[in-house]
Amino acid sequence: MKYCKLWLMLGLCSLYFGIHASFAQPLAHAWSPNSLVWNDDEPRPLPDIENFERIQWEKSGHLFTQLITADDGNQQIVEYDPGSGFSSQVLVNSSELTPPGSQQALHVESYSYDRTHHLLLIFTHSKRVWRAHTRGDFWIYNLQTHRLHQLGKGLPPSSLQFAKISPDGKMAAYVSEHNIYVEDLTTGKRKQLTHDGTEKIINGTFDWAYEEELFCRDGFRWSPDSKSIAYWQINASNVRDYLMLNTTDSIYSFTVPVQYPKVGYNPSSARIGVVDISSGVTSWIKIPGDPYQHYLPRMEWAGNANELMIQQLNRRQDSSVLYMANVKNHTVKRIYAEGDTTWIDLNYFWQYDRPGWDWIANDQDFLWTTEKDGWKHVYRMHRDGTGEPLLTRGNYDVIDIVGIDEQNGWLYFTASPENATQQYLYRVRLDGSSTTPEKISPADETGTHQYQFSPDGLFALHIFSNHTTPPIAEMVAFPSGSVLKSLPQYPLSAEQVHFLTRNPQTFFRITTDDGITMDGWMIKPANFDSTKKYPVLFYVYGEPASTTVRDVFAPNAWYQQLADAGYVIISVDNRGTPAPKGAAWRHAIYRGIGVLNIHDQAMAARKILEWPWVDTSRIAVWGWSGGGSSTQNLMFQYPDIYKTGMAVAGISYLPCYDNIYEERYMGLMPEDSAYYEAGSSINHVEGLRGHLLIVHGSGDDNVHYQNQERLINALVAHGKQFAMMEYPNRTHGISEGKGTTQHLYTLLTQFLETNCPPGAR
Repeated sequence: MKYCKLWLMLGLCSLYFGIHASFAQPLAHAWSPNSLVWNDDEPRPLPDIENFERIQWEKSGHLFTQLITADDGNQQIVEYDPGSGFSSQVLVNSSELTPPGSQQALHVESYSYDRTHHLLLIFTHSKRVWRAHTRGDFWIYNLQTHRLHQLGKGLPPSSLQFAKISPDGKMAAYVSEHNIYVEDLTTGKRKQLTHDGTEKIINGTFDWAYEEELFCRDGFRWSPDSKSIAYWQINASNVRDYLMLNTTDSIYSFTVPVQYPKVGYNPSSARIGVVDISSGVTSWIKIPGDPYQHYLPRMEWAGNANELMIQQLNRRQDSSVLYMANVKNHTVKRIYAEGDTTWIDLNYFWQYDRPGWDWIANDQDFLWTTEKDGWKHVYRMHRDGTGEPLLTRGNYDVIDIVGIDEQNGWLYFTASPENATQQYLYRVRLDGSSTTPEKISPADETGTHQYQFSPDGLFALHIFSNHTTPPIAEMVAFPSGSVLKSLPQYPLSAEQVHFLTRNPQTFFRITTDDGITMDGWMIKPANFDSTKKYPVLFYVYGEPASTTVRDVFAPNAWYQQLADAGYVIISVDNRGTPAPKGAAWRHAIYRGIGVLNIHDQAMAARKILEWPWVDTSRIAVWGWSGGGSSTQNLMFQYPDIYKTGMAVAGISYLPCYDNIYEERYMGLMPEDSAYYEAGSSINHVEGLRGHLLIVHGSGDDNVHYQNQERLINALVAHGKQFAMMEYPNRTHGISEGKGTTQHLYTLLTQFLETNCPPGAR
């Protein structure tokens, strides 16, 4: 339901795929992350900094490394020091990453660097696990001895996950086939720490629902003294498999099981254990409560080898508790708790790569984010849960914690108090003495600013863009904020930028008759004539997982083609979307998915239909995943507005989705069943009067194909005609298979042109 999560912060779900010229292709293919053109006066190598994911700061300090891939496929990992004039050294080249007996160098997909022990951990030959490629082969390269050796040799190929070097540099730990192993880096001797791992008993990683909804993938942590490992164990024994049917990959069909807890059914249970490396014995943390009626989304060592900090959410997700567990004396102390009348926001977007809190003051204090005062703010708390001074004061939301400079006493974060479509850098004092935040981002750069700070908070990669400006990168020194170096720009010429934005995008705000003000954008044809009438295509998402209205450089080739043909494309963000507008805005959708978001979208459309150039007889809407659900409901509940709809991979019956997501926003069964029924589009099909296209992949493990079959049954029962396309065995992104993306967007274009003709009249 949350297609393309990697793009959620940009609100680009499915939008990077578009039709360019006469065929469909990903817009991202317009440029390559490594195709920078170097200026002759630039020293080489320079960091290829346009791609955040390829920059890695050291665990402390401010050195960073980057993987650079040349056009011929050769790779090198380079270390840079921004504090000494960007001095650099090549750590390793492809020629040094050729396994003994092989003629082919390893292709580095990702890596980690343990500078203290001169060790590179290389990840390659990856395989996809649900959304991400988290299973593959790991190799260790010692920069001192120049020795390259494979971890887990003898285990099944491409079966290792989340390999990590121990803090003392002597061992590596990894997961293979749901069990945890450690391996001595000197002798190569391997030890299996867990032995009960199966498809149902999952050690050191997670099941589908934990990964999808709580962003939990890597499920184990080395202790600071390298003597033990804390890990999650997920027990999915009582979770029923949803059986997808593969009918194309063999003569006889076969089922593909997915552990998938539906609404109203118990989730997997979770527990946390600490395994002693020497003995192999696991001690289980005795966390209060029924393990089937709570979640354990966050866990981390609390600055020492004796204590773990653990977060627990109840099944309804309206109560959050922090526990401090002592692994030596086996005590568990509740140090903090908060509740809400709707749900507790895990903040998992900004804390995806952190445990959910940041330790400061020699691990005596930690930073905690909460919405308890009505805004998303940062508090400083003692490790016993006392204190709680508010650091970020004011009526605004903290979007992201991006940097901590303890040496100079600063907390850096992004926010946008005046414009929820944009994002800027601010800072406050770590001691809580700031009365107002100080804005740091350049005042003349309106749009979206992203920062990747060094661990010491003294340097940051800064990338700026807006809807007309491709990303501009620079390295900035703090606390002064001075620019050390401007970095190579995105490899787009002025002509290319003009082509990608030839039909201009503009932003607007619309206030409905209910008094709700929403942000929106529109793309008009370049030759727009306000004296004529134009068809409008609304793009909608509308659910709590994503916004669609962000002032970033994200040109959409399909929308540009549609605007060339004479369409106006519009998108607005309704209440309930995760915009930085306060908790009341975001939580208004509680128990109202399929109702409140649909109402807001329709009321905004009503106001837009009053604009003199809008052709009210040619109004279309489309969306993907949650946007597919919204499209269906808009077509059924407001047929007087929307005449044509294209719903891709949408949920038609809310109880068919997973329990973690739906129960968070809609409540528990059976007491809240009425809200589920009201929000499910199959209960509103009698309202359909326009032209509807539904599209789904039969191999969708996220929003199951059963949703469309239920919708088809409901439409047939009510005598409603519609069009549909099933893509066999395609997943939620409907991208697998030769020609799929081209076919899909050609289908959407032809359906739109047929039922909502283009052009001004």
